[in-house]
Amino acid sequence: MKDTLIERLVRYTKINTRSDSGSMTTPSTQIQFDLAKMLYQECIAIGLEKVKIDDNAIVTALLPSNVDRDVRTVGFISHMDTADFNSESVQPRIIENYDGRDIILNEALNIVTKVDVFPNLKNHVGKTLVVTDGTTLLGADNKAGIAEIMTAMEYLVQHPEVEHGDVRIAFTIDEEIGTGADSFDVEGFDADFAYTVDGGGLGEMEYETFNAAESLVTIKGVSVHPGSAKDTMINAGVVAMEFFNQLPPLERPEHTEDYEGFFMMSDMESTVEDAKMIFIIRDHDDSKFEARMDLMDTIAANLNAKYGAGTVMVETEETYYNMRNIIEKDMSIVELAKEAMLVCDIEPIIAPVRGGTDGSRLSYMGLPTPNIFTGGENFHGKHEFAVVETMEKATEVIIAISKLNAIQ
Repeated sequence: MKDTLIERLVRYTKINTRSDSGSMTTPSTQIQFDLAKMLYQECIAIGLEKVKIDDNAIVTALLPSNVDRDVRTVGFISHMDTADFNSESVQPRIIENYDGRDIILNEALNIVTKVDVFPNLKNHVGKTLVVTDGTTLLGADNKAGIAEIMTAMEYLVQHPEVEHGDVRIAFTIDEEIGTGADSFDVEGFDADFAYTVDGGGLGEMEYETFNAAESLVTIKGVSVHPGSAKDTMINAGVVAMEFFNQLPPLERPEHTEDYEGFFMMSDMESTVEDAKMIFIIRDHDDSKFEARMDLMDTIAANLNAKYGAGTVMVETEETYYNMRNIIEKDMSIVELAKEAMLVCDIEPIIAPVRGGTDGSRLSYMGLPTPNIFTGGENFHGKHEFAVVETMEKATEVIIAISKLNAIQ
């Protein structure tokens, strides 16, 4: 299994599938079809049924039940796209028996993954790591998950003695830009519940995500010659700074953890006459989430009272919600994953996601979808790596979930 997982991960990561948040097409980049077509053929080759690739590049397939009793249909989902970081000409490198020291990714460019910066490396001494060449991301997020799902399905096809109900799989698009679930046909997928295989370290499982919103703050200033500006000029950039400074300074990502929400200014453009800021707003708690959005409006109202109506405008769009609100209605799917991990000698680590997954959207679309680990770490950058032994364990968990689901 180890060699198979390495081969698949390396092969998948070499295909550029970077998504594009500025695109108006679905998928956001046509290059996602390149991997989709490969996976479509691979699903057929390993013996899956009802293999489809739709107009949006989403690949789905069925491993049909081999038992003669009613069993809930389980799904496993991983996304094909990679994050907003260079993913052209990815060159993975295999490190056997990792020694716990700094990893030189690119000697010529002096790019090093340092243990004192990434202490999680110390957890993997003696393991096999897949790393980058220091110029690209790896794409283990989420091609490690794809490799694990595909390898698990191949195992189940080749071992019909392992009982299971219908198992649905899907390889999706544009998760990294938050739009992939919009194109997912939940009804057509025809699963009772699913798991995104899109987490990190060994044993991690999440069924809680942030509630999320994005706010666009636009400011109209008054530009006049600075020599005659007294009591006339309204500097939009200064008003923008006032707006920012009225947000709680300790409620930014760099000061928060666990269940603590935040405001984050992700972009700002400014002249004297016009300014624009984009904020992302996050909180696990529904009421605190609402309060955060209300605070944005309150600050705008206060500044408009000071500078004049229409000076500051806030437009907020809610983007996804805490999937716990859906999943806690039937915690059996969480317990199933926990039991599968224990069967595989893995201690489950349940923690809230400080972000969102496709599962956030899918759960609200009628498909309860917690998230389980893949073995990838340090996502979205050149220091990303995957631990092959953890990938093996993730594959075993997928198999165990499929098996245990058939006997419950």
